[in-house]
Amino acid sequence: MADSITLFGAGSWGTALAVHLAEEGRDVTLWARREEVVEHMQRTRHNPTYLPDAEIPSSVDVTSDLEAAASAASLWAIVVPSQNLRSVVTRLAPHTRMGVTVVSLAKGIENDTLLTMSQVLAEELPDVSDQQIGVLYGPSHAEEVAQGRPTTVVAAAPTEPRSEWIQHAFMTERLRVYANTDVIGVEIGGSAKNVLAIAAGISDGVGYGDNAKAALVTRGLAEMRRLGLAMGAELRTFAGLAGIGDLLVTCMSTHSRNRYFGEQIGQGRTLEEIEDEMDMVAEGVRTTRSIRALARRHGIEMPITEAVHAVLFDDQRPDDVVDDLMTRSAKREHWLPQSLQN
Repeated sequence: MADSITLFGAGSWGTALAVHLAEEGRDVTLWARREEVVEHMQRTRHNPTYLPDAEIPSSVDVTSDLEAAASAASLWAIVVPSQNLRSVVTRLAPHTRMGVTVVSLAKGIENDTLLTMSQVLAEELPDVSDQQIGVLYGPSHAEEVAQGRPTTVVAAAPTEPRSEWIQHAFMTERLRVYANTDVIGVEIGGSAKNVLAIAAGISDGVGYGDNAKAALVTRGLAEMRRLGLAMGAELRTFAGLAGIGDLLVTCMSTHSRNRYFGEQIGQGRTLEEIEDEMDMVAEGVRTTRSIRALARRHGIEMPITEAVHAVLFDDQRPDDVVDDLMTRSAKREHWLPQSLQN
């Protein structure tokens, strides 16, 4: 188990993990890009923008020095928005060394390349073995982790020994971590659920009710499975924490930025208006483009994702896309495209 961990990214999730892991006795370094943010956190031991109610333990070394942060630990956790991950990791590449393990906690698919976060890490860190790259995903609102509320997540890496190493590095009495070797399945589940959370929020904003949301969650899970299978994932992964677990909490919780974003869209506000007021990133907005593109690349039907894309980027009204969803041709509940049938 790694006793020393460097968290790159001082948003809500990075800050929450720093607080929790430090309180559990880990040696934690928290890196933030902006010096003024670091200075404020060093002085007040609070992160007012992203997690104002959590006190950062004095044992957490908060720094903007990338080289110092990289050298502080052999476990690097990348906790930045998915579309910013490449730029941060590019700067980290010169500081890699033998034995470092790199774990992405960013949930998303890169827009231009359609690569998952672990694939971006592998591309930008050629001196780090693919076997040393993993992800940590699951239903984990930052506010609750910082408060020490019971939370479970999944650590995925290409081999069982490495996934178990990551599991033990992050596991505490209040943060239970399960190991998995289906990296692509965990990443697709953890990314696609943000798109579906926007759909659930739109439904809430329009006022469709519980029946509609239950349909979005279950049919959204079916979409997620189809895409994952087409990309080589294991079916059982989507019944786990990065699948149905993360999907449920993100679609239902008032903490969910993606659900909130969709709710505001459903109430008639524009994408630009909502983004201007939000301090934190709703990952699902950009991920909608990527998931839709991946589905089309693999010939997979994802009608809910298509509907979210139409509302966000094609100026379609929620009522109109729901009409389209409800009047699609009849299907068997557990249908799969011919290419995925055994």
